[in-house]
Amino acid sequence: MIEQRELADGKAATFLGPRGVISVSGPDRLTWLHSLLSQNLKNLEPGQSAEALLLDPHGHIEHVIHFIDDGQTSWLIVEAESREPLLSWLNKMVFRMQVVIADRSEDYVLVGHMVSPVDGVATSNGIPLAWQDPWPGVVSGGVRYALTWPAKWPWFECLVEVQDLEATLSKYGQAGTMAFDALRVAAHRPRQLTEVDEKSLPHEYDWMSTAVHLSKGCYRGQETVAKVHNLGHPPRRLAFLHLDGSGHALPESGDEVFIGDAESARGKITIAVNHYEMGPIALAILSRSVPEDAALIVRSSTGPISASQEVIVPASAGKAANLPKRNLLMGGKH
Repeated sequence: MIEQRELADGKAATFLGPRGVISVSGPDRLTWLHSLLSQNLKNLEPGQSAEALLLDPHGHIEHVIHFIDDGQTSWLIVEAESREPLLSWLNKMVFRMQVVIADRSEDYVLVGHMVSPVDGVATSNGIPLAWQDPWPGVVSGGVRYALTWPAKWPWFECLVEVQDLEATLSKYGQAGTMAFDALRVAAHRPRQLTEVDEKSLPHEYDWMSTAVHLSKGCYRGQETVAKVHNLGHPPRRLAFLHLDGSGHALPESGDEVFIGDAESARGKITIAVNHYEMGPIALAILSRSVPEDAALIVRSSTGPISASQEVIVPASAGKAANLPKRNLLMGGKH
């Protein structure tokens, strides 16, 4: 709990553990990556951050990419599990483009910090390699389905050279990844490692706000993205859960969620945490048909846990739902 408070106040930093770091250099890098990914990247200015998705042909999420460009090189930060498959796929897609792809995962580690980049962040071409999370804003070309959202999530993920990690962390209090997860869940912030499965569509997690540009040119999976948005019927939706803490136990990832005593599961827990102010909370992926006011039961190995939901993605999300939209440009033109 103390680590969460210090991390939230910018007094602590978190070593975020293994991640994949891929660099793409060359004069064609931005137009090439723009054609492959869900985000508008060709107008990205040096030092600007972006979030992008690599989708399969059916619009399902394969990789979530945190993106920085320094004017000469694009830096792609991904989950450790994404590193090898993404590298392999990118290398297959080069064709005649003037790009050079390199795995830099052994050279850099990732340190998370609130409010500002850490003192010790690596630089390239004079640009700090600090990814600023656009959540919960709405980037140009995006749309947010949620009607309410946490007030702020000023999160930075900073590339630090391996040899500088110890010196960088010594300047801050230490907060573990459990503290990071607690603050992330409170911010309704999805992560590929815990929230995404083989069926995941960006609409289900409100990733249409920060990782998808609705009016850019063709990319793999775009037809599904447009269809689901225009019909307003993503099959599932991310929800924030307040859990009953009287039993002093948290559900585990994958525990099933039910409506009352119903026999059929209507969703699953993706992550559950103890928050320093809210107590036990969780993110869950639910069927779209689950009523937004339904009282839920999580069936865990320690027994049933009652839960009340806070809607992130409404049951009818998309253009057809005629939801209020806002379009806040985060970090400049994309």
